[in-house]
Amino acid sequence: MTPLLFLALSAAGGIGSVLRLIVDGTIKAHTRTTFPIGTMIINVTGALLLGFVTEIALRDILPDAWRLVIGTGLLGGYTTFSTASFESVRLIQQRRYLSALTNSLGMLGLTIAAALTGAALGSLL
Repeated sequence: MTPLLFLALSAAGGIGSVLRLIVDGTIKAHTRTTFPIGTMIINVTGALLLGFVTEIALRDILPDAWRLVIGTGLLGGYTTFSTASFESVRLIQQRRYLSALTNSLGMLGLTIAAALTGAALGSLL
């Protein structure tokens, strides 16, 4: 990995983290739910975009360096498995078992479906 690629990857990760903060804050400001919908939306949209980026990289439409910067850096910083896991644990601690199950299994199913959809969209190019 070249120093320039390393810097681009690092900067993209920082930008992705800031985007996550903005999206989550905007969602929280406009909803009145205790369910972690912001994290769900972030992870589903991130999976959709990652599926698309991966597919177009596999088809040699997107150079490998850009796949790293966008997929690993930007989308890696944007999505958050650890927050999703923590939120499920928090729901269990609050004895909100159905919400915890919905959050865990719902996120799993939706992110897989989103990644497949993104890959299918990428295959159209």
